[in-house]
Amino acid sequence: MAFERIGVDEVWSGRIANVRVERWRQEDGEEVEREVVGHPGAVGVVAHDGEQIYLVRQPREPVGDPALLELPAGKLDEEGEDALATAKRELAEEIGKGAHTWRHLTTFWASPGFSDEEIHVYLATDLYDEHAEADENERIEIETVPLSQLDGVIRDCKDSKTLVGLLWLKAMGEAS
Repeated sequence: MAFERIGVDEVWSGRIANVRVERWRQEDGEEVEREVVGHPGAVGVVAHDGEQIYLVRQPREPVGDPALLELPAGKLDEEGEDALATAKRELAEEIGKGAHTWRHLTTFWASPGFSDEEIHVYLATDLYDEHAEADENERIEIETVPLSQLDGVIRDCKDSKTLVGLLWLKAMGEAS
């Protein structure tokens, strides 16, 4: 099944996203219109030291959660910075750690029915202390959880990138 984009009109543009109306021609000739939220993409980092996993709690006003538990993460918003470099920067900024070992776990679409946001998830191990200046507008609390409690964190999790990352960790058998 193939389709071709035949038109795009940007409706609105903000700091972290834009909204556009796209017109597409399907393989059978039918033309459809889609509203799309454009996003630069993001990274999430599953960071653990063999005993505990490092997570963050922060307010997520759009969903009404004052302390959502998440992986350290961030937008791909630095010019010329690839996903791995963004992951390294965000890990240092959000939890004050670096990692000697990095592994790409997966890349997925956050919500492909209306957004083009793509999220890259990395595993960071062999951690060390690293200092970086956090974004002045972020309200982050670092939370460490024993790897033995991974199933409970997965069960209670409501954030997609965190669920994807933690389920990959569990499937790899690194959280035993």
